Amino acid sequence: MCQITGVSRASYYREWEKKAGLQEETELRDQIQKVSLRIRHYGRRRVIEELRKQGCTASQHKIRKMLKEDNLLAVRKRKFVVTTKKNNQFRVYPNLAERLELTDLNQLWVADITYIRLREEFVYLAVVLDAFSRKVVGWALGRDLKTSLALEALQKALDSRRPGPGLVHHSDQGCQYACHAYVELLDRYKAFMSMSRPGRPWENGRCESFIKTLKQEEIYARPYQDLPELEQHMEEFMDQFYNRERLHSALGYRSPEEFEAKVARERSAQGMPAALTLTQHKEVYSHVR
Repeated sequence: MCQITGVSRASYYREWEKKAGLQEETELRDQIQKVSLRIRHYGRRRVIEELRKQGCTASQHKIRKMLKEDNLLAVRKRKFVVTTKKNNQFRVYPNLAERLELTDLNQLWVADITYIRLREEFVYLAVVLDAFSRKVVGWALGRDLKTSLALEALQKALDSRRPGPGLVHHSDQGCQYACHAYVELLDRYKAFMSMSRPGRPWENGRCESFIKTLKQEEIYARPYQDLPELEQHMEEFMDQFYNRERLHSALGYRSPEEFEAKVARERSAQGMPAALTLTQHKEVYSHVR
């Protein structure tokens, strides 16, 4: 084959080893992430031992490097943590989403970031959803977890929806959402920040549910070779299928756009912010009495 194509055997084997190495590294990274996410409280040593049981022969240094790059190293628990003195340059906002009674569009947006495995690399997807209609109003794909990825998704959402004052934006406490650039962009639209508490993914359940749907119905359904191919299929899934055709039981088995059209026909007051409910705590109430 080398003689017919005019390629030396050494060049062929160098190229083959290069591609095989990338595929092997992707397989290892996927294996590490599955163990770390399945058993979240495991530290580096237990993750390595679990990988050894699965037949992994990679060095400890390489595994630890991948754990650090993917931000999967376990955080040690402390007996007492003074939150006012923690080493964090960004502000943490209270959870407003759990108290909102939604009655219209652009009252609550939810945002999150997830990873997607390709043939030889991992990429990241940032999404912003309207919590009332479950519609994807902004999304962005990238090869890293920089703030620019979350900002791109948010900017697309703001450009397409143009929300009025009073919007609540809910996310986790990741630095991509807590950073100054992200908060300032929301401040221009007079929006309020809301954040889930650590270790409580259900507090952003609408976005978690969407990511689960995306991976089960699109990502796991076909193998992707590279980022351009994935981006093309993401656009088709988000804009053509999910927003326009997919039926949601929470929306009365309507698609997000069909539900929004129904809301527009029945709307009595446009641009009103969501109502905020304050549930009485039993211990406080009994003390007051």
